[in-house]
Order: sequence, then structure tokens, then C-alpha cells
Amino acid sequence: MKTFALLSLLALSLLSGCAELKHAGQDVGHATKKATTAIGHATRDVTREIGHASRDAVNSVKEEINED
Repeated sequence: MKTFALLSLLALSLLSGCAELKHAGQDVGHATKKATTAIGHATRDVTREIGHASRDAVNSVKEEINED
């Protein structure tokens, strides 16, 4: 009987430990997703601004050439 109680206690402690590890892994995963999303959006915005600035510079040069 003592063996059964000991094995039950051991199994219960292992299961609760697994749940804690799963929760910790989910927290890390969600934080990583948020960080990479923020980095991706910032990269997209900077790239868009560079593209618009270079387009405007090319159009400005074209206008100056056409005026001469």
C-alpha cells in the first residue's frame, strides 16, 4: 500500500511539473512572437520610407532635367 501511495505522489508531482514547463514554454513562445512581429513591422515601415524617399528623389531629378 505504501508503494502505491508513493507512486501516486510521484506521478502527481511529475504531472504538475510538466504543466508548469508547458506554461513556461507557451509564455516564451508568445513573447518571441510579439518581439518578432514588432521587429518585422518596424523593418517594413523603414523599408517603405526608404522606398518613398528614393522615389521622390528620382522624380525630383527627372523634373529638374526636364526643366532644363
